[in-house]
Amino acid sequence: MPQVIIAFGSNMGNKEQNIKTALEKMKARGLNIIKVSTIIETEPYGYEDQDTFLNGACIADTNLSPQEVLKELLAIEQEMGRVRKIHWGPRNIDLDIIFYENIIVDEDNLKIPHPDAHNRSFVLGPICEISPSFLHPIYNKPVKELYEELKKQNH
Repeated sequence: MPQVIIAFGSNMGNKEQNIKTALEKMKARGLNIIKVSTIIETEPYGYEDQDTFLNGACIADTNLSPQEVLKELLAIEQEMGRVRKIHWGPRNIDLDIIFYENIIVDEDNLKIPHPDAHNRSFVLGPICEISPSFLHPIYNKPVKELYEELKKQNH
């Protein structure tokens, strides 16, 4: 069964409960979550005039295609009342497909691997915890190596 790695985040309302609810909704929508990272508190990325985030990542087995996974994640965000007003702005829940197996998808509405994941420590750190040897299909490097390189750049 294919595995998908999904990053999640929340910085509005009850952040921990938002994440818990989203994970439960994923399980009910064909994403069998097998591993969840530690949830970390992070500073906002991009648009900085907002509350801190809780971020993490999970690995799920699924029979859904990448487009079907995207459809389900967007439906969960909508069900939970996510409003997209400001790019990189505040959100009660954010669910992003980072990797789907080792495939590369380049469609108008879906890019896998996530095109900016390698620049985001709040994405790579949690993925590194749950799947450090996962090989990025474009950079052909383990996530752990990409995370170490990113930490060096930011110091």
